[in-house]
Amino acid sequence: MGASQAEKAKRFESLHRRPGTFVIPNPWDAGTARILEGLGFEALTTTSAGLAYTLGKSDGGATREETLANAKAIVEATSLPVAADLENGYGDSPEAAAETIRLAAEAGLVGGSIEDASGAPGRPIYDFAHAVERVAAAAEAAHALPFPFTFVARAERMLRGGDELDDTIRRLRAFEAAGADVLFAPGLRTAEQIRAVCSAVTRPVNVVVGLAGASFTVAELAAMGVKRISVGSALSRAALSAFVGAAREIREHGTFGFAAGAISYADANALAAGRRPPAA
Repeated sequence: MGASQAEKAKRFESLHRRPGTFVIPNPWDAGTARILEGLGFEALTTTSAGLAYTLGKSDGGATREETLANAKAIVEATSLPVAADLENGYGDSPEAAAETIRLAAEAGLVGGSIEDASGAPGRPIYDFAHAVERVAAAAEAAHALPFPFTFVARAERMLRGGDELDDTIRRLRAFEAAGADVLFAPGLRTAEQIRAVCSAVTRPVNVVVGLAGASFTVAELAAMGVKRISVGSALSRAALSAFVGAAREIREHGTFGFAAGAISYADANALAAGRRPPAA
């Protein structure tokens, strides 16, 4: 019998409390989730962009229903704790953010993030007070659940609204006071920015790697005070890069050299079943 949702939630919570830093990679479907489990990762969190690409959409195009159905499939494919990128909660109101958290829990998730990006042209970030209200509503919904749902509040200013570290830190501090369990500011590019965020709050900080303009190791991020490292859409984009490169070779050159470097059929089968293939 597999672990219950409550047991997974406690395991996930403990990853944020134990000493050191951990990596939480981002699968985009059940198959990639099993592969990551087979490779030895301890927890997973979904990628909204990676899902959108599989649906033939741009990032932000997946609906709440599509996101949660995909998350449920990932939960059912793995024994690991699974969290999700829940974008902005799929609605502007605090009530929408809270409802998304409740629905995420019903899908089997043990954590999830909600961002302060509005998606509106000309006003990409919610006003400060409204953003805090949304986080407070989501946190209240998360903490009312019968298990420890790890709620992540994302401040998107550095990524979408300009290079404004002071406002980002102001928002993260307010999100912490409003009840967020983990804090996340995608778009941090320098060690100085990351250290400033980590030292400004007392909750665990998630940093995403794989974005343009910054490259750090796990050890370097740990030394800066980062608790959790995600990769966002980077794995899905790496897979797409290999796919596009192979397709272009066929179409433009009429050759199939890409196949020589592809993972073996046996190893692919083992990974898809959640097993680590034997070392070469």
